[in-house]
Amino acid sequence: MGVAQDVPSTIDAVWRIESARLIAGLARTVRDVGLAEELAQDALVAALEQWPAAGVPDNPGAWLTAVAKRRAVDHFRRRERYERKVAEIGRDLVSRPDPTEADLVAALVDDGIEDDLLRLVFTACHPVLPTEGRVALTLRVLGGLTTGEIARAFLVPEPTVAQRIVRAKRTLTSQQVGFEVPDRAELPERLASVLEVIYLIFNEGYTATAGDDWMRPTLCEEALRLGRILAELTPAEPEVHGLVALMELQASRIGARTGPSGEPVRLLDQQRGRWDQLLIRRGLAALERAERLAGPPGPYQLQAAIAGCHARARTAGETDWIRIAALYQVLAQQLPSPVVELNRAVAVGMAFGPQAGLDLVEQLPGEPALAAYHLLPSVRGDLLARLRRFDEARSEFERAAGLTRNARERELLLERARGCAPAG
Repeated sequence: MGVAQDVPSTIDAVWRIESARLIAGLARTVRDVGLAEELAQDALVAALEQWPAAGVPDNPGAWLTAVAKRRAVDHFRRRERYERKVAEIGRDLVSRPDPTEADLVAALVDDGIEDDLLRLVFTACHPVLPTEGRVALTLRVLGGLTTGEIARAFLVPEPTVAQRIVRAKRTLTSQQVGFEVPDRAELPERLASVLEVIYLIFNEGYTATAGDDWMRPTLCEEALRLGRILAELTPAEPEVHGLVALMELQASRIGARTGPSGEPVRLLDQQRGRWDQLLIRRGLAALERAERLAGPPGPYQLQAAIAGCHARARTAGETDWIRIAALYQVLAQQLPSPVVELNRAVAVGMAFGPQAGLDLVEQLPGEPALAAYHLLPSVRGDLLARLRRFDEARSEFERAAGLTRNARERELLLERARGCAPAG
């Protein structure tokens, strides 16, 4: 072991890297995600107590695994199931007070680690859980975020997040959700649930629904990390690569989406030289991987293709809006949704003129899903402004500003309202 100069920071970094694998391996053994997370936390506490004095182990992940497995043995001993469970966990870890080099090697030799991670992904994102529970549990057990970090990211009280996590664990236990990869018949529904959770996390970071910040890049980074892990674990699933491509391409714009004071910058006004070319290349490569796999493109692949059209355009004026409108048409057929129709109206308005877009938007106000959706009046205001119907446009921008809960977006919308020239 070597003594680290900044042990708390090192422990935090190790935890972020190793926690998901640690919890996944424990969950396979104890068959309970909640218990696995508690055992992993016990190992973290042991590290916080011992590493500042003894130094950080050469193999910190293996050290945590060995300690957590010994805690698991103690747990089952207390439950009078020691003899049966100790064979599953490792009899040699019981009698030693501290993990030896042999323990570290044994803990590292785990040929099921990738399968364990995949099982944990499908368990944390199980459809039996409500959306909020899936998101919180995923960030907790797969992302290694603390309850406080999750609460701050979503601007909700910390006890609320803690309660969601506890309820999610209890539900998994009471519903006897198996710690396993779903079979082929269940896979589409279960995979869709996983992808939904990851994209929800990304979107909350990309455009925060509430608060004073336009974006929360940390959530985008966490969603990208989870997506990349999933792509490695499921290389033959085109929609996984489609989602990764979509997130990579959208994340490439993050540096250009805010101005000097943190104010939002619309897509058409962004300095494309500030777009991250590495992320664009990665996104287009992921899109190509998805396209090479058999079958028609799914919703995430279609959205990635749309993002790819923006990424390939050197200037806003070079954007292939006709192709984007066509892609939205296909997406609307696969995923009928008022929000998709609203996005299609934007593309049609750019490709064929504002009146064509407005004609589509006028069919949407009666949709219940859009009743309080601030982007409906925002899009309508933009189309009206392009038609020089400035009084109506101003009213729509003001209505949109009243509906959004994000302070930065509200100011942008009010600024657009003020910028509408007087009629006549």
